[in-house]
Amino acid sequence: MKYIFQFLSILLYKVFLTSCEVRPKMDCKERTLLIFKAINRGLKHFAYSCQEMFFFSVRMCFAFFSRRIYVAETMEQMYLIGIGSLFLIVLTGIFAGQGFAFAFSMELIDFGAKNYLGRIMSISIIRELGPVLTGLMMAARVASGITAEIGAMKASNQIDAMVAFGIDPLKKLAVPRMIALIVMVPALTILCDIIALIGGWVVSIFITHVTSTMYWSPAFEKMVFGNLFIGIVKPIAFSFVIAFVACYKGFTSEGGTKGVGKATTESVVLSSILILLVNFIITKFVFGLIKGYL
Repeated sequence: MKYIFQFLSILLYKVFLTSCEVRPKMDCKERTLLIFKAINRGLKHFAYSCQEMFFFSVRMCFAFFSRRIYVAETMEQMYLIGIGSLFLIVLTGIFAGQGFAFAFSMELIDFGAKNYLGRIMSISIIRELGPVLTGLMMAARVASGITAEIGAMKASNQIDAMVAFGIDPLKKLAVPRMIALIVMVPALTILCDIIALIGGWVVSIFITHVTSTMYWSPAFEKMVFGNLFIGIVKPIAFSFVIAFVACYKGFTSEGGTKGVGKATTESVVLSSILILLVNFIITKFVFGLIKGYL
């Protein structure tokens, strides 16, 4: 028994010494070199991904303007994207409009300018809030669904089967979804704008105590060509972003079901970031072009 305890003590002592061995430290030059190598790899991967997505988007545009259009698939995608997202857009519009109106009304009351609530709501919702919220909701719901569906088809070799039968996968899968997004995203944005304005009107009546006339008259006055133009251009641009990113991530997913899940997450994140970026670019440049119509 004594020898057993001695053996275990020596064994534990050696394990402790092994775990406490100090690895040789890297000098500052080697550490800096490793950091620059990691940054270089990241930038190369980012540039390669941007290049691949650009070429994929160009091929999607050529397929979009080709002669044959799959009408049945396009109508099905319009139903799934438009009608399927209707409840989500209505909820988003009503609660966003009410919250926005309540927050602004509290500030306007302090300055005695609560009669400007309708004017502010009309400008902010039509220009920014409606298109951006609709784009983000569609990116969360539609982009993930498109990427998962196309990625699952690729994982099960259905896309290879289409190519074997002489069917263009871009024309069959990507173009109907892009057409559906181009039609439905602006329509849902208009619906979101209307619902958000109605939500603001409810707040103005029951909380701010602004009459319907004092709310709707300034709101209609700001529905001029410039504001409406921006409110339509943005969702059209967002629909292209969602279509390009979702289809690209679906067609390039790898690694089976695990890769499909990863591609779906990347699709939602990238679509949301690009929507915010495109929103800023359109706001910056379009405002300068149509400043006289605002």
